[in-house]
Amino acid sequence: MHEGDPVAISRSFKEQGWNKPVELYLRYLKEQHDGERVVFVAEADGVFAGYVNVVWNSHYPSFQEKGIPEITDLNVLIRFRRSGIGSKLMDAAEATIKERSRVAGIGVGIFSDYGHAQIMYIKRGYVPDGKGIYNGRRYIRFGETIEMNDSIALYLTKNLVDSK
Repeated sequence: MHEGDPVAISRSFKEQGWNKPVELYLRYLKEQHDGERVVFVAEADGVFAGYVNVVWNSHYPSFQEKGIPEITDLNVLIRFRRSGIGSKLMDAAEATIKERSRVAGIGVGIFSDYGHAQIMYIKRGYVPDGKGIYNGRRYIRFGETIEMNDSIALYLTKNLVDSK
């Protein structure tokens, strides 16, 4: 991510009807500058198409305890989906993590809006970490009633050493 990217990214998402404020990307840029994350930005024919983050110190407890870097916030503009951009962003994220860790982690939402991501991560060799569903604050227990939102996720890991 470069200095001009936050405004361009926020504007691109706004054009497709998504609210992704420029402040989010300014924070990403600062955290990248501080060495807390790496942000990969993809373009298609010189136009912003998507991005993904590598966060070195995950907020997810299991990854935090084990020192597993987390791939977060993979987003590809709707008009560029199914063109391989998401896979290329994942390739870059995994290659960067592999320089410092044998394992990559990722969280994925559990409802249908995340269906394509769920399939892609499984095909790439990610497997559930066995901890169950997490809502950003705690693990969800059997019988609990929860509000379904973007914070409800299943977390997955991939061994990068044995992968292609």
